[in-house]
Amino acid sequence: MDRVALRGLKARGHHGVYPREREEGQTFIVDLVLGLDTRAAAADDDLTKTVHYGIVAEEVVAAVEGEPVDLIETLAERIAQTCLKHEGVLEVEVCVHKPDAPITVPFDDVTVTITRSRV
Repeated sequence: MDRVALRGLKARGHHGVYPREREEGQTFIVDLVLGLDTRAAAADDDLTKTVHYGIVAEEVVAAVEGEPVDLIETLAERIAQTCLKHEGVLEVEVCVHKPDAPITVPFDDVTVTITRSRV
């Protein structure tokens, strides 16, 4: 399976279990790895035979900016299902970063990574 990766998609969302997170929002960063077969697109040099990663990026940002959820696990699932709606995408790995998570000790990042497929 071939891979198309998008790294560092940034969007502001209001996800979290605490009122402050819901009210103020915070930046979420998303990394994606889309699994698909790119041979037909490469052979014909045809965008319609692969995934349009610009459209995927816009949809993922819209998902992050959309309806708030408590857990980034739920947000990751929402993003995965958005990606799998694209006909050629057979598998997706989604990593949601929450660098401003409400943790009381020093840290660099909090992430949740999931893999989903059509199978």
